[in-house]
Amino acid sequence: MKELDVLLERWLGRHYAGADAGRRRAFQRLLSATDPQLVAWLYRRERPEDPDVAVLVDELVAGAG
Repeated sequence: MKELDVLLERWLGRHYAGADAGRRRAFQRLLSATDPQLVAWLYRRERPEDPDVAVLVDELVAGAG
């Protein structure tokens, strides 16, 4: 989905370079999710079980507005 690509690229451009290794691994785990799973997380229908991924989802949602 193009919308997901935009959100992920925005986070990547703003935060990835300064992210520590743990946050980078969490971002990679986020990328392994399916598009339907990402949509469920971003529309707050579900919450990621991985707490580090959940933080990234929160940042993605906050940055979308």
